[in-house]
Amino acid sequence: MVRFLLPAALVVCGGLAACTPGEKSVPDNARAVQVSEALCRPTPVGRQATGCYLTLTAAADDRLTSASSPVAGRAEIHESRVESNMMMMRELKEGLPLPAGEAVELKPGGNHIMLLAVTEPLKAGDTVPLTLTFASAPPVEITATVGQPALDDSGHASH
Repeated sequence: MVRFLLPAALVVCGGLAACTPGEKSVPDNARAVQVSEALCRPTPVGRQATGCYLTLTAAADDRLTSASSPVAGRAEIHESRVESNMMMMRELKEGLPLPAGEAVELKPGGNHIMLLAVTEPLKAGDTVPLTLTFASAPPVEITATVGQPALDDSGHASH
């Protein structure tokens, strides 16, 4: 009987927030990823792809693993970089690392979310629902505004 109770107690205790005296449970919102400045570019008629930009700050080390939106057939996490004097874009199949406490900016010319197979043209002032999925944190649902990224002092798009 004792052999059965010990494993059962470990299973039950593993599912509880605080079985051991002095052990503190971590509130769910402490693990959450904060999202700010969400913006997706407009899509001219006939164009079915666009970039979305935002800033993510994770409380603990995490990874943005995927994104989705009902306005697009699929969404991918991309990086842009210069290779052989050409701007190249590729999907980050393993996702995007989010170091604890560091703001990770998704912006034009860098990492971004690419919406593909957009079902209807996105016009400035519209909104786009996005669901962001992470390796550890619970999914985050946000609403991005449709508009053009602001230009920096050099005339390039900045976020």
